[in-house]
Amino acid sequence: MADYDELENEQQMDCALDLMRRLPPQNVEENLVTLLEILPEMTEDLLSSIDQPLKIRQDSKSGKEYLVCDYNRDGDSYRSPWSNEYDPPLADGSVPSDRLRKLEVAANEAFDTYKEMYYEGGVSSVYLWDMDDAFAGVVLIKKVNDGTVRSKGSWDSIHVVEVLEKGRQARYKLTSTVMLYTVASAAKGDRLNEINLSGSLTRQDERDLPVEDTGAHIVNIGRMVEDMEFKMRNSLQEVYFGKTHDIVNGLRSAADLSEARNRERLQRDLFGQLKSRGE
Repeated sequence: MADYDELENEQQMDCALDLMRRLPPQNVEENLVTLLEILPEMTEDLLSSIDQPLKIRQDSKSGKEYLVCDYNRDGDSYRSPWSNEYDPPLADGSVPSDRLRKLEVAANEAFDTYKEMYYEGGVSSVYLWDMDDAFAGVVLIKKVNDGTVRSKGSWDSIHVVEVLEKGRQARYKLTSTVMLYTVASAAKGDRLNEINLSGSLTRQDERDLPVEDTGAHIVNIGRMVEDMEFKMRNSLQEVYFGKTHDIVNGLRSAADLSEARNRERLQRDLFGQLKSRGE
């Protein structure tokens, strides 16, 4: 009976996660609340498994913005990567070791530059925490188009990395999630003619890389995050925009269909000739 209950719980969890993956990411909080009302016994598992859009807070000391999520939360307080203090104040809140805190400060400065290079704005935060014989961290990036033009949208990147140090090498396990939503309309506020493209994507990577000194971790993690974001951005572009273009063309071609068929036939003939030469 216990095995049956455990199997049923696993099936419910799989169904809940599959459902959340198919729903618009900009509505994930509302949908998650509804799901928790249906499955209250799975609250802890669902909250720890479902990524939510990142929220922005401001550090009261430095005035800088930072991102909050479960990884920098302790109770109802969130730790700022700039001051290393919790808001609301928490006397016994969890903080990284001195060695890791220095690395965290340097990583935040590095990814602050990274987001300016690739996002031209937005907010980034890096949080690190100690583990047995290892450490882990998360790189968070959020960019929002505020909708002052006829389109609006949001990009949320969540990169969770686990680092296992082995002498002058380290193994990095990266799990990246991107949540994207874009809304375009003929005129600002025209909800009748809106086009909404939204969704999320999760990918993983694992590498063994050399570590000459502590600072090398920032370089290695930065390179992995950069490579992963390029791949995921290209995948999202192909899925959301490439497929949409194909569907529209399938419904109504922008050019004469006979010309399109002639081009396809010519491409097939050229490919066949090249293939025969190669053989």
